[in-house]
Amino acid sequence: MDYSNIVQTVLIYALPVLFAITVHEAAHGYVARYFGDDTAYVMGRVTLNPLKHIDPFGTVVLPIILFFTTMAIPGGPYPLGYAKPVPVQFGRLHHPKRDMIWVAAAGPVSNFMQALAWGVLLIVLGGIGVQETFFLQMARAGIAVNLVIGVFNLFPLPPLDGGRVLVGLLPWRAAHAVARIEPFGFFIVLALLMAQIIDQWWLRPLVGVGYAILQIILKPLALLLS
Repeated sequence: MDYSNIVQTVLIYALPVLFAITVHEAAHGYVARYFGDDTAYVMGRVTLNPLKHIDPFGTVVLPIILFFTTMAIPGGPYPLGYAKPVPVQFGRLHHPKRDMIWVAAAGPVSNFMQALAWGVLLIVLGGIGVQETFFLQMARAGIAVNLVIGVFNLFPLPPLDGGRVLVGLLPWRAAHAVARIEPFGFFIVLALLMAQIIDQWWLRPLVGVGYAILQIILKPLALLLS
């Protein structure tokens, strides 16, 4: 095992991951406050301080497990993780069922915007002639990390953001049935991850779509700086 290569990979991904999870969770809290629930704001969770959002298992242990799984199994799952969920009292939102869609979607949207920002940085670095591999790899990592986290969280199963969006979109009876899955949702998602079902049928196809969309958006800038 090449430990120096592992350390370099950790250093490249550390900043993009911290930004990805911190802005993701802060976005939930900010949008919840906008729509009437200031719970996260009062608890200090609408902040860019990553220490407020780190979950010992989800942010540290699970990514390490999946990282080494990826190394051991060719084409294995992405090294994913999660932060402490931002507390939201949906009953305090102005229109709970409708507004929960915006609150839930805010996190993945913030990840796509960050992927776009890292893409701009990558193109600008290339355009001004920066050839330092570390910074170029970090920008690429920022794109990949945010697309993966955003797409993963859109998986339509509570407690993931996509599950909450689905609950908000469905009629009341169907929404209630889906919401009842939430206490078991984490274990279902973990099992689907380990079985590579989410990886094969959700992550890889949609991350590919994300890259294609970014290429279209960033193409004018790339042509301008080429």
